[in-house]
Amino acid sequence: MSTKPRIAFLGTGLMGQPMAANLLRAGFPLHAWNRNADKIQPLTVLGATACATPALAVRDADIVITMLLNGEIVETILTDIEPSLRPGQMVIDMSSIAPRMARTHAARLRQRDVDYLDAPVSGGTVGATEATLAIMAGGSGAAFERAKPAFAAMGRATLVGPNGAGQLSKLANQAIVAITIGAVSEALLLAKGGGADPAAVRTAITGGFADSRILNLHGARMLTGNFAPGGPIVTQIKDIKNILDEAADIGLELPFVQLAYRLFQEAADNGLGGLDHSALYQHLAMMNKM
Repeated sequence: MSTKPRIAFLGTGLMGQPMAANLLRAGFPLHAWNRNADKIQPLTVLGATACATPALAVRDADIVITMLLNGEIVETILTDIEPSLRPGQMVIDMSSIAPRMARTHAARLRQRDVDYLDAPVSGGTVGATEATLAIMAGGSGAAFERAKPAFAAMGRATLVGPNGAGQLSKLANQAIVAITIGAVSEALLLAKGGGADPAAVRTAITGGFADSRILNLHGARMLTGNFAPGGPIVTQIKDIKNILDEAADIGLELPFVQLAYRLFQEAADNGLGGLDHSALYQHLAMMNKM
């Protein structure tokens, strides 16, 4: 019998399913729930137990992991499972939500003697599948140490501060991602519009100061037109909105992020919202009639 903590995994969509699969491969007993039960079936092949409700999934768990679309859904599910939680359990929210919401959730669960970490991730579906996610955790050192074995099955985790700091770190990450997608998009369009081979330009600048994971991975998507969603534009918009709300709370003006928000929203308004966020390139190409 496994001595590893029992995990309830709530939300087995594009990101959650491969994350849960890696936990199963690492030997963690796992109960899974998802609104669309069909998305749990690939996990049952690996040994997961499918649960009809979130409350049933968390009942016997040591660690509850949520990987949900947005803060509103996290709030709904947390309210649903809260009566079923018991002292000594741990909740790890790996969704991307507002920092202030994470702090509120931590305070609520602390009253029940339930540990809480906000631990959003970066790396997209590729990182989720390959167990190379960057995991940004906010909470106590003791809770982080307890969660380390589970985190190790999904990627590389860093404790970045108290509750809410994980979500703040994710917002910092998403600011860089959003702005860099725009920069790479415009650079490749500039190359193409001026008569250079954009693929060759991308190769030429790889390894220089402009190199980045976005240039490599999303640059390839832009050149091939493969915008199957890893991180959809609608999710990017949600994250940027959280960045701007947090910036307003602390009195910061972020003009590059504001511009990114407008451009991604325009892309969604033009029917690209369900595509990968690298499809901002397509929106900018359409703007320039290219």
